[in-house]
Amino acid sequence: MPDLIHVEREDRLAVVTINRPPVNALNREMLNELEKAFEQLSEDKSVGVVILTGGGEKAFVAGADISEFPKLNSENGEKLSRRGQEVFQKVADFHAPVIAAVNGFALGGGLELALACDIRVVAENARVGLPEVTLGIFPGYGGTQRLPRLITAGKAKELIFTGAMIDAEEAHRIGIAEHKTPAGEALNKAEEIAGAILKAGPIGVRMAKEAVNKGLDQSLEEGQRAEASYFGELCDTEDQKEGAQAFLEKRAPQFKGK
Repeated sequence: MPDLIHVEREDRLAVVTINRPPVNALNREMLNELEKAFEQLSEDKSVGVVILTGGGEKAFVAGADISEFPKLNSENGEKLSRRGQEVFQKVADFHAPVIAAVNGFALGGGLELALACDIRVVAENARVGLPEVTLGIFPGYGGTQRLPRLITAGKAKELIFTGAMIDAEEAHRIGIAEHKTPAGEALNKAEEIAGAILKAGPIGVRMAKEAVNKGLDQSLEEGQRAEASYFGELCDTEDQKEGAQAFLEKRAPQFKGK
């Protein structure tokens, strides 16, 4: 049986592929394996970018495994929701940027997983949505919280309340995705973005992610205070000195992550 989560490394780039064809549905075992993959990658601070994608051409992740749902009750349902939130939070809190290359259907838990990433690229054949209300429930892996923070609250509510599935063009237009590509090109675009990030100072990128994420849950004043603190820390790094010197000498910087 192939690994449910396949991890490939190329220098500082890691590509994590969800590999449960044909639709890569999330079940408990998949959540455990995804958590394990990100925990192992987090131990290596040299990882500068992670790309998360789905195996095959049909789906990124076409939701949770509905076959597990008939046995749910209030107690184990809450535990399942908290478990999904816990795993996806590890994706959101990963020390380096995580890019979702959405190569097909991203529904329910699949879209919630993409929302936990920092940047989303959707192929034109992708379809996204949160259809949980059509099953008598609602998004429980962070969707009711992350989607309204990403797009307008009204549009997020419309998508959640109706369970509507939208195409890549609409997902890009309303801000769910930062980029839309031809079919089969989402991973290539994600790698292009990753390449640009990997040329930057790794400590600066890591602390920029922390500053943005922390600021989203704070007042503007608190966020700017944290920003200034991080900025001060960066000014004591070798990378900051190298970046400034390289600019003055009109050459490419050689960052060391120190």
